[in-house]
Amino acid sequence: MRTDESYLALPEHIRAQLDHQGRQEDFAGLVGISQQAVSRLIHKGALEPGDSMGEWLLAYCERLQDQAAGRGTEDDTLPRERALLARAQRRGQDIRNQREMADYAPRAILEDVLAFVAAGMAQRLAELPAQVFAECPTLPEPARRAVEAAVGSARAEWLRATASLPAKDADGDPTADETPELLDSDDESTTAP
Repeated sequence: MRTDESYLALPEHIRAQLDHQGRQEDFAGLVGISQQAVSRLIHKGALEPGDSMGEWLLAYCERLQDQAAGRGTEDDTLPRERALLARAQRRGQDIRNQREMADYAPRAILEDVLAFVAAGMAQRLAELPAQVFAECPTLPEPARRAVEAAVGSARAEWLRATASLPAKDADGDPTADETPELLDSDDESTTAP
């Protein structure tokens, strides 16, 4: 018979029921499980045959607490299910991350493409006056100078614009050594051959 305060605070008829050696059917009705489940608990050693209903109730509650905490059970269903859930959530997050990353190209690749395109465009602009003069050999000298000046100005502006795009390092600081070298100091304007 228990004598702790919480037990003694219970009404007499409940204490009498808890002190009484119970039958499996009575305990099953008390905790809301089947008689077969009570029999399995006794067979597994979770409940001792011959103990009072109160002792069974304490043992049953301790078992429920252990199961909820994921420990001390022969049946590892809860920890296994938690592990499966965590794995599925991790896979789902990996898939979402991969889907998001498909929308973005790595910065280094973008910088390389920009440098390649900018250099190619600058080269094409440098060759343009010679192509115009080859197609129009009778073009007067003032018109030739105007074409050279316009194309040279456009090429220089293109080179300035693309060279001034901020290249940033991993810390986000602009660095001059990552900027593609597109400017030739003595090649600001193009002259006819």
